[in-house]
Amino acid sequence: MRTLSQVLRETTEKFPQRDAILDPRGITLTYEALDQKVSQLARGLLELGVDKEDKVGLWMPNIPEWVIAYYAIARIGAVVVPMNTRYKSHEVEYILNDSEATTLFAVGEFAGIDYLSMISEIRGSLPNLKHIITVGEPGEGQHGFDAVVDQGAKLVGDSKLADREKLCDPLDNVFILYTSGTTGNPKGAMLSHHNIAKNAEQVTEVLRTAEQDVFLLAVPFFHCFGCVMGIAGSITWGAAMVPMQIFKPAEALELVERFGISVLYGVPTMFVLELEEYRKGKANGSSYDVSTLRTGIMAGAPCPVEVMRGTMVDMHCNVSIAYGLTEASPVITMTRFDDSVARRVETVGRALEGIEVRIADDDRNPLPRGEMGELACRGYNVMMGYYKMPDKTAESIDEDGWLYSGDLATMDDEGYVQIVGRKKDMLICGGFNVYPAEIEEYLFTHAKVQNVSVIGMPDDVMGEVSVAYIIPREGQRVDPQEIIDFCANEIANFKVPRYVQIVDEFPMTQSGKIQKFKLREIAKASMDKGDMRKLSPSRK
Repeated sequence: MRTLSQVLRETTEKFPQRDAILDPRGITLTYEALDQKVSQLARGLLELGVDKEDKVGLWMPNIPEWVIAYYAIARIGAVVVPMNTRYKSHEVEYILNDSEATTLFAVGEFAGIDYLSMISEIRGSLPNLKHIITVGEPGEGQHGFDAVVDQGAKLVGDSKLADREKLCDPLDNVFILYTSGTTGNPKGAMLSHHNIAKNAEQVTEVLRTAEQDVFLLAVPFFHCFGCVMGIAGSITWGAAMVPMQIFKPAEALELVERFGISVLYGVPTMFVLELEEYRKGKANGSSYDVSTLRTGIMAGAPCPVEVMRGTMVDMHCNVSIAYGLTEASPVITMTRFDDSVARRVETVGRALEGIEVRIADDDRNPLPRGEMGELACRGYNVMMGYYKMPDKTAESIDEDGWLYSGDLATMDDEGYVQIVGRKKDMLICGGFNVYPAEIEEYLFTHAKVQNVSVIGMPDDVMGEVSVAYIIPREGQRVDPQEIIDFCANEIANFKVPRYVQIVDEFPMTQSGKIQKFKLREIAKASMDKGDMRKLSPSRK
């Protein structure tokens, strides 16, 4: 077992002059430079009085300073509290108060959001917050990021950092990631150094990562996908990372070409848009050079089969499907390179080494292979618990250490898992169980459909019916009736959507997940106004 700081130190010893961070804005840090910056910032934090187990907020986009702060906080035994870059002041206030954060790293502005104004607005209601460290020009009563680093640089040879590091244990809490629920306040999932270091190592080992690899990280650092599978994963092997602050498909493909990206990460929506952009460029005779792509991970939401196939065939990127959740550090299962194509497009693979997986019924009793129920896992990757929420922890983790995911799944005799959907997303139409993911998977095969999301809504006759929200491919016009007829030809009538809405975009989280609860709110408002028309299959 290793702390995150030990992982960085060991990699730096092996590959001091290899590139660690290649920022598109022109900043390059070798591993030696990164490790030095981390130690300087760590000493600066100690001078400010940041203690072991103090909580430290990170409210910044994907920039090198995020990575430096991440490892500096870990190096002194404090706890990282990442925050979504799209948060508004009340969300920041809740998380900083709930975590009892003593220190906050932030940028002055990002994506049109004035962070310093929001911080000033809530500062008086944050009794635990002692220090604000700003990347860029600091506000009144704040510290500049570079100034704290410079202060630490003056303390080389001081024994405080070495003494603090000796107190750090791999089983210490190093992260509190707040999970965004659809109801109630977010819960803070506590992860240890070992949770993160081991999961990052295993995930990137499946990808056969080596020091020559270059990762494009457009997935946000404040999410497990970015900070565990991305940052910690690349550092484990001495690979380079290219951080991308705001995902845009054309820019992502340009960065693949510019930096020779070999490992591409993204949620399905990102791959949908990249694939569309790549195909468009090819059709126009100005295709992007993606020949360096080797592999990557598609995760964070159900992965459409057609998108997976397109990524592998068109872009020659042998992507692995990963499945997990924040509370599992995050990855539980992955597909492997030696899996059959069918396994790689129809399942989320099998469990990583050291992780047990089982399917359970509503009473949490294990079910036989092939039967559908809730996926649970047990192993080194299970979180330490929810911060200050023992009751919520007990609801998610039973006395035997099994973590219950809330996802419905099946598992075959060889351990391959197929995710059916969220327990709460399932709807019952005319007494039959309907799983939105199954309908979405089918609709992705329609030639005019770029993206799709299916939700359930109450119905006076059937109890519930499904509503399909469709984003058409560029230049395509989709008639709702053709979607209904397309489904009626191939899937059972109780699964066929009764409403089809054509839209330009979906409400999304910053980490790229479709916010289905917001789609339900939109659908309810449309139904209340009488703007949605129920459809039936055409008679032939």
